[in-house]
Amino acid sequence: MIYAEEDMLMLSGIQHYMFCPRQWALIHIEQQWNDNRLTAEGHLLHERVDDPFYRQKNGDRLTLRSVSIASKALGLYGITDAIELIPSDTEANSITHPLYAGHWQPYPVEYKRGKSKPDERDEVQLAAQVLCLEEMYRIHIEEAALYYGETRHRERVAITDELRELTRACAEGMHEIYKSGITPKAIRKSHCKSCSLVDICLPKLGQRMPASNYLRNHLYEEAT
Repeated sequence: MIYAEEDMLMLSGIQHYMFCPRQWALIHIEQQWNDNRLTAEGHLLHERVDDPFYRQKNGDRLTLRSVSIASKALGLYGITDAIELIPSDTEANSITHPLYAGHWQPYPVEYKRGKSKPDERDEVQLAAQVLCLEEMYRIHIEEAALYYGETRHRERVAITDELRELTRACAEGMHEIYKSGITPKAIRKSHCKSCSLVDICLPKLGQRMPASNYLRNHLYEEAT
């Protein structure tokens, strides 16, 4: 399926969808957001990274920041944290740059504040960037990387067929929810406590807790 320009969704939201479809809908359909310590730290990290005029030459390798990307096949658009351009001896799977002669292989790098996650939410966001670049430049990218600020460690990510299919499935799920306009019901999970929208989402109510009990508990907590 090829999505029209007016149907494109934010690529950065795919990590929210992978974490929790309800969280994604609250942010991207209901336009609700609430910062916590984790999101604030993430903003600070990206303030250091997101500079569209940044160009760094490290040996033969060139680093670009805040590159706009899009995929009509996924129906997603966004901005990368960093793309490293690695010199290539061939035109295959390479691109050219107007300011630098020769051919370059793009190597996306996504920056995250914490450490690697128990699921693939970070890998899916990275893979979505890869799929955008592949569509835009008609190339194939086999590997990219995630850099974690807490561990100060870069993790190489193989862009496998399985990861590509998971990424496409997530993008399709985002479009289905967006088209329906219906926010999924809350389902309480262990990672809800780290979600910045937990007080908006109210996952406890998703476990069929009567509203009177929920209000009584929280009013008691506030009173004490």
